[in-house]
Amino acid sequence: MLELRPNYECCDKDLPPESLEAMICSFECTFCKDCVDGVLKGACPNCGGNLVTRPIRPAGKLATYPASVERKVKERGCNAA
Repeated sequence: MLELRPNYECCDKDLPPESLEAMICSFECTFCKDCVDGVLKGACPNCGGNLVTRPIRPAGKLATYPASVERKVKERGCNAA
C-alpha cells in the first residue's frame, strides 16, 4: 500500500493526501510537479526511474488507511539532484 507521504522530497512543501500535484517513482519517492517538470526533468534523482502522478486514496479509506506522517527530505534539495 502506498505511504502517501506528507511532503515533497526536494522542496519540502506540505502535501495533502488528495493532491493532484504529487508525482512518485516506483520506490514512492515523492516530488511536486513543478520540481519534476523543472530541475528533475521527469526522472527521480534517487533511482533514475520515471515519475508518474500519485494515485489519490478515497477520503473514506483514509480513516482506516491513513497517510504517512514521516517526512522525507533530500538534504540538499532539488538543485543538488
